[in-house]
Amino acid sequence: MVLRLCWTILAAVTFAAAQNKVEIENDWVRVLRVKLGPHEKSTEQQHPDSVAVYLTDLANHKAGDVAWLPAARDAQENLSDHPVEYVLVELKPGAPKAKGWPVELDPVKLEPKYEQVPLENSRVRVLRTILEPHLKGPTHDHPSYVVVYLTELHTTMTLADGKQVDNPRRPGEVAWRDPYRHTTENVGDRTAVEIQIELK
Repeated sequence: MVLRLCWTILAAVTFAAAQNKVEIENDWVRVLRVKLGPHEKSTEQQHPDSVAVYLTDLANHKAGDVAWLPAARDAQENLSDHPVEYVLVELKPGAPKAKGWPVELDPVKLEPKYEQVPLENSRVRVLRTILEPHLKGPTHDHPSYVVVYLTELHTTMTLADGKQVDNPRRPGEVAWRDPYRHTTENVGDRTAVEIQIELK
């Protein structure tokens, strides 16, 4: 009886360790933080259409890569000797139309050097935003989106109403943003990079 109880507790702890942590959930997305230890395999799960943002190297992907993952039932396995981590942005089936798309002041058109588009389809547009030290960009718009911070970042955002928002972030943090117009300035001393998953 004691042995069976111990095995049950151990199995529960092992299962919990392999679970995904929900970082954000609303009408449009569920954002998961997925962590796998060395040679760990996750349980098989059903995912809708999703965007993965890799925070560490995993299989054929490097840290900072972005990938479109069509809806599927699958399991992930870490074949390396190192822990891995990525952010999975699940797009909820049947969600209401996202707000703010298309944008009027498009950052990609205004600053193509700093606003790269590694992925775009009928559901999302993904931006890789590069913020050089002390660079202040032009006023631009965003629709509803999820942002994943790849590096340490410290920006000041000036909103359309003139309000200023201090925005210090650490690598790997995620946030949800409703549609808005703003200007961003990197007040830090290092180049910062973030991934923005804009919803269409």
